[in-house]
Amino acid sequence: MTFEEINAAPFGTLFAEQMGVSDFVDGAWSDLRLEPTGPIPMHPAAHVLHYASTIFEGLKAYRHANGDIGIFRLERHATRMAHSAKMLALPFPGEAAIVDMVRTTVAANRDDIPGAPGSLYIRPTLFGTDANVGAAATAPNEAKLVILNCPVGSYFKGGETALKILVDQRQRSTPGFGQAKTGGNYAASLRLVLAAKKDHGAKQVLFCPDKDVQETGAANFLIINDKQVMTKPLSDDFLHGITRDSVLRIAESLGYLVVERDFIVDELREMAPTSEAALSGTAAVLAGVGSLIIDGEEVTVGSGEVGPNTKKLRKALTDIQQGQAADPFGWLTTV
Repeated sequence: MTFEEINAAPFGTLFAEQMGVSDFVDGAWSDLRLEPTGPIPMHPAAHVLHYASTIFEGLKAYRHANGDIGIFRLERHATRMAHSAKMLALPFPGEAAIVDMVRTTVAANRDDIPGAPGSLYIRPTLFGTDANVGAAATAPNEAKLVILNCPVGSYFKGGETALKILVDQRQRSTPGFGQAKTGGNYAASLRLVLAAKKDHGAKQVLFCPDKDVQETGAANFLIINDKQVMTKPLSDDFLHGITRDSVLRIAESLGYLVVERDFIVDELREMAPTSEAALSGTAAVLAGVGSLIIDGEEVTVGSGEVGPNTKKLRKALTDIQQGQAADPFGWLTTV
């Protein structure tokens, strides 16, 4: 399949031929099995269906010009998944096991990995499978891990088109729980994201509870200018983005001042005309924001286009991911 065909499909709807599967039963994890990607049997009383005992990760593998496959920040994703499992009281096979399982699954699907600018999106998903509808106050004793691989193109279609974002002064998820990468956090904000698309033509919602600028429904938020990159410091209330961390470290290496501080919607409105804004995430990479809808008013960010600093930082990141530049941070795991 060509990159054009992959990019034309909605992100995450094409799947590689094989998936990795492991089960937790009787206190132990099974060896990883490679199975044809497809439906899995599940009891209708499964813990995940009633009590949302599920977590996942999202990361990418890239085909380099020399034929190598590089998985970006695999160990860091395994660490975050372990933390999410702890928050959801799910059994976890261990970070080293996750690293080995992801590498094995990606290697099995090597032929399905597109060249640049495409990639292989990797979705390890862990969920409780106990058949027990009376287990609301009981941690899952059985679980399943499924590692899906998806050949993908761009997350936001339209190339370099800047995004319109609605500012909403509500919380994206339950306070203290937003750092968990679990489906419930995305479900909690979905109706607001859908309404923003329908009513304002916005691509995403920037959640700012009590005017505190936090994150969008699926990405971290950054303010950028020629000298600095600014974002909210990490807290338990929102996702600790690995792309966010990567962009900040690259920015610092390029001479930008990295500022992590709290700021409010009023400051954001004031900064917008002379700044750039961007969303960072595994799927989005670094997507430029062209306008913000604040209290019903559309506020242009910078020129209204994807800014030069955003493009510079995105290119520096993707060049490392795609093997087109040196990896001074040791972020790539070769398969």
